[in-house]
Amino acid sequence: MEIRVLRYFMEIAREENMTKAAEQLHISQPALSKEIKKLEEELGHPLFIRTNKNMRLNDEGILLKKRARDILEMVDKTTEEFNSLDSITGGEIRIGCAESIQIKYLARTIKLFKEKYPNFIFHIFSGDTEAVAERLDHGLLDLAVIVEPPNLSKYNYLPVPESDKWGVVMRRDSHLAKKSELTFDDIYGLPLFVSEQSIKADFPRWCGENTEKLNIAGTFNLAFNGSVFVREGLGYLLTFENLVNTSEESELCFCPIVPLLKTKMYIIWKKYQIFSPIVELFLKKLKEYFSYPLNDYNNPSKEMG
Repeated sequence: MEIRVLRYFMEIAREENMTKAAEQLHISQPALSKEIKKLEEELGHPLFIRTNKNMRLNDEGILLKKRARDILEMVDKTTEEFNSLDSITGGEIRIGCAESIQIKYLARTIKLFKEKYPNFIFHIFSGDTEAVAERLDHGLLDLAVIVEPPNLSKYNYLPVPESDKWGVVMRRDSHLAKKSELTFDDIYGLPLFVSEQSIKADFPRWCGENTEKLNIAGTFNLAFNGSVFVREGLGYLLTFENLVNTSEESELCFCPIVPLLKTKMYIIWKKYQIFSPIVELFLKKLKEYFSYPLNDYNNPSKEMG
């Protein structure tokens, strides 16, 4: 199975049309058709449902698309790493990030790093801890930022200085909007939107066995999407502070829960991982930046050694 042919396959899957894909790939339609037929013969399965107007992936094609995406990402990442060996003025790094205002520390480090390495390019993949850790394990990411304690048998880590505070995002016309804090009794029975990860890792620390009594109306991986449902009057969002616009001009407001519930973030990378030169330098800069006393983090323009 050739990388070139996998790229052909992905382009046809995107266009759903052999002729259009051939135009994008700058090859003839018959040549492209021949390559795809050879791929199907190699795998022993057809990959498309063919009609007069288009080509849609069948179940086998959907499986190959998922595998091909990971394979091509790994190939591209490896190529980028070898290209960066010729020059340390730049390079590329891939980072997986959970949702949190605390990634501001990552952003500040990147800003300072680019002053010395102006050709440095970063790619951010957003998702929950399980999603970013999986991509890290498969070599598709160099680093990951997660919101639960790391598995120390698999990862090295740096703790992010601050913690995220939990609370409820609600409409300003809610009967709870004037409260300064909310207890379990306040939100008991309310339709709640949460992340699946928080049900397992966070809420048991807050309300113990009562976690099972929460009225979970839906789950979201991204707080912004959950806030849209809140704005439309479908329920309440349990999430970190500062992820959603709750300024005075907004229709939404945030109220912390008590007892106070906080979650720390960690930057992790695989143990014994061999990095490209630019990733090594960036990780070194992260370690320098995160070694500052806490009050120095409020001065992102401060020069690092």
